[in-house]
Amino acid sequence: MNIAVLASGRGTNLQALIDATEAGKISARIVLVVSDVESAYALQRAARHGIETRVLRPKEFPDRVRFEEEMVRVLRSRQVGLICLAGFMRILGSTVIENFRGRIMNIHPALLPSFPGLHGQRQALEYGVKISGCTVHFVDEGVDTGPIIIQAAVPVFSGDTEESLSSRILEQEHRIYPLAVQAFVEGRLKIEGRRVHFRGEESSRSGEVVLSPVPQQP
Repeated sequence: MNIAVLASGRGTNLQALIDATEAGKISARIVLVVSDVESAYALQRAARHGIETRVLRPKEFPDRVRFEEEMVRVLRSRQVGLICLAGFMRILGSTVIENFRGRIMNIHPALLPSFPGLHGQRQALEYGVKISGCTVHFVDEGVDTGPIIIQAAVPVFSGDTEESLSSRILEQEHRIYPLAVQAFVEGRLKIEGRRVHFRGEESSRSGEVVLSPVPQQP
């Protein structure tokens, strides 16, 4: 299966997916990295591993529909079977979603449906939760509203800052995103309404929730 990754920034989750494919933990190929930001460090990561890159600048298109039509054309030309968002800072519209429905994943630094959108870690700290984490989900027309595939829980400490919590959550993002992608590549994910089931496994043992090791409180 061919995978495309969409990224706008430094691309640490892209790197996690690249490492997993090179280690044989994902039995697919990342064939393309697309960014809407020419200076995104994710493009350099891809180039170092011989992965094709493409920059699509929204301002060079007359409207959002034309921008997304070109994105669909590029993705289809590479026979992409799965799109992974890795810090892609644009909300995908219906043009892309309808062409790849059920084949677009995103990783979000919060336990959805809590704290969608930007700065999920900051939102969690401001709300005072004791447990935060991250979520891999399928993408639909909403903002972080698609069916949930897998989540990892991360404890929140009283002395946490946005940076310290983000760092611990990011470790779990890098752990669970490849798990979700490999399950998709193997055909083990089944969407039923809002639920995502792992085929061939008892629901209680499906790996849908990953509990991260609890570090010592700083």
